[in-house]
Amino acid sequence: MSDQQPNPYAGDNGAPGSPGYGYPPPYPAAPGGAGYGYPATPPAPGYQPTVGGAGIPAQAQPPVMPPAQPPAYAVAPHGAGGSGLSLGDITIAGDQIITPSGAMPLRGAMWNASDFSRTETKIPTHAVVLAIIFFLFCLLGLLFLLMKEKTTTGYIQVTVTSGGRHHSTMIPAVDAGTFPWVMNQINYARSLSI
Repeated sequence: MSDQQPNPYAGDNGAPGSPGYGYPPPYPAAPGGAGYGYPATPPAPGYQPTVGGAGIPAQAQPPVMPPAQPPAYAVAPHGAGGSGLSLGDITIAGDQIITPSGAMPLRGAMWNASDFSRTETKIPTHAVVLAIIFFLFCLLGLLFLLMKEKTTTGYIQVTVTSGGRHHSTMIPAVDAGTFPWVMNQINYARSLSI
C-alpha cells in the first residue's frame, strides 16, 4: 500500500502540487470568495453576511464571551490530598476536612480517638436451660455452660482539630473490631494531614 492511488474525482488526476492533491485549498481572504466551503458565485443582491452561519445579521449577534473559569472548589487538582474518607460526620475531600461545623484545612490537622466501648462475655440463657435439662438425663449437660456470648456496647469518639477549629463525632461500636478499624482510618487521615 505504499503506492498512492490518483484521485479519480480530481481533474488533474491528483498530481502533487495541484489543487486536487492533499489538503483543501486555503481559507479565502474575503467572505464569499471561491474556496473550501464557499460557493464560486457572488452572493445575491440584498444578502446579509452572517456570523457563524446562523442566519442572524452580524450586527444583531450577541457579543462573544470568553469561556468561564470553573470554580476553585469544583475539582481538586491532582495530588491535592486524599479523597473519599469518612468517619461519622467528618469527611475528607481534596485538601479540606468537611464537618457540620464548617470546613477545615487538611494540612496540619490533629486526629485523636478515644474508645468508650466495652465488650462483655456471658453465658446465654438458652445454654443454662439446656445444661439443666441434659444434666438430669446425662452428665454431659454441663458442657452447655461452655457456650459464651460476646456483646459490645458503647461508642468511639473521633476528634479533629485544624485551623483553629475543633470537631468531635461518635461512632457506635458494633463489635470488638470497631476500634481497630477506626484507628486504621485515623492513621490514614494522619498520613494525609502531613
